[in-house]
Amino acid sequence: MNENVCFAKSSPTKALVWITLSFFAGFAGVSAYGPIVAQLKQSMGLSPMMMGLLASCPALTGSLLRIPFGAMVDRFGGKIPILILLSLAATGVAGITLMFTIAPVPGAEHYPMFLLFGTLCGCGIAIFSVGVPSVSYWFPQKKQGRALAVYAGLGNVAPGLFALVLPWMVVAMGFTNSYIFWFGMLVFLIFFVYVFMRDAPYFQYREMGIEIDPDALFIVCGQELIPSGKAMDSIKKAGSDWRTWVLTFFYFVSFGGFMALTVWLPTYWIEFYSTSLVTAGMLTALYSLSCSFLRVFGGFASDSLGGEKVVLVSFLAMTIGALLMLLATGLMTVAITGMMILALGMGFANAAIFKLVPKYSPMAVGGAAGIVGGLGAFGGFVIPPLMALFVKLSGPAGYAQGFTVFFVLALLSLILFAVLYRYAP
Repeated sequence: MNENVCFAKSSPTKALVWITLSFFAGFAGVSAYGPIVAQLKQSMGLSPMMMGLLASCPALTGSLLRIPFGAMVDRFGGKIPILILLSLAATGVAGITLMFTIAPVPGAEHYPMFLLFGTLCGCGIAIFSVGVPSVSYWFPQKKQGRALAVYAGLGNVAPGLFALVLPWMVVAMGFTNSYIFWFGMLVFLIFFVYVFMRDAPYFQYREMGIEIDPDALFIVCGQELIPSGKAMDSIKKAGSDWRTWVLTFFYFVSFGGFMALTVWLPTYWIEFYSTSLVTAGMLTALYSLSCSFLRVFGGFASDSLGGEKVVLVSFLAMTIGALLMLLATGLMTVAITGMMILALGMGFANAAIFKLVPKYSPMAVGGAAGIVGGLGAFGGFVIPPLMALFVKLSGPAGYAQGFTVFFVLALLSLILFAVLYRYAP
């Protein structure tokens, strides 16, 4: 290995662009289900629980697949997992397009097919846990907080943009043409990722058969973290540390909560405040885009102040925001205020938690990212049915009462934070 020349193609900045675009496109799946649920609730006559299950089904695969695919990065690099996940998501979008072509006004008999294609769409969300170690391997640790915040923050913009744009597209073009556009975007990106994306220098050197000296690789290419090379070893090493599971719960509340509200809020605004589809989309976009952009600032704050301090403030904000949403029965201004405070807390927490992942699992970043990102994102699947249970028990008032779930989860997070902080390295 020549210790003076880096033979790896691409650069950290270029890699960050392609990884972020991939996550952006893959994450669009979860937001597309907001308008679908509001539409299908009427045409299929869905119960609150069936509605909650349909709304959360993209998050099921999007969360569970994060574990194996995040760990795969340590063995194969990030490009192959990203291409697989984007292809699965594109298949799901094609299926939804086909369903709206066959049945412009779907009936109850079409419910299983929408569940199936929804779970396929959610595969794109799993790109997140692929991107975290991929970005971490490209950047030295002192720059990872900013790089990960840019990656996750801009990638998370996708749900907000789709929540804002998709209702207008549906009104102007119809469901079928809207999803044809989304499908085309995914196919377009898959092609360019295949052609232009490169893995971190370690993986390129290994593919070229060049002997790897970790110190020289850092000096000439800037790659500080070296993957373990074995996916299962990475998962086992990260899973053996109890602190990984505390971070997983934090992410269950913050990012899982973000995903849950992205699909829940359109129905919440339409059913509880009788807004139009477009207004509900705009309010959801306000929440989602704010949360996403605040995640970028959360990364900078985590680099400057430390991830633990940002996590503490974030969960305090989430507690207050959830309480306002819970008490905002009929008071739309209070509800919007509570929603924005939740966005603030979740956005900052999402960045700070992954600032802590390399800190607590420096030898198994891929495995830790898979566990935290995968099981944490599972909150996007679990929380909507829990909130729907309040609607089932209390009727329309349950749309406000459902935020009890977030209030309790935020309080539990504060208790666990006190334990984690005591044993911080």
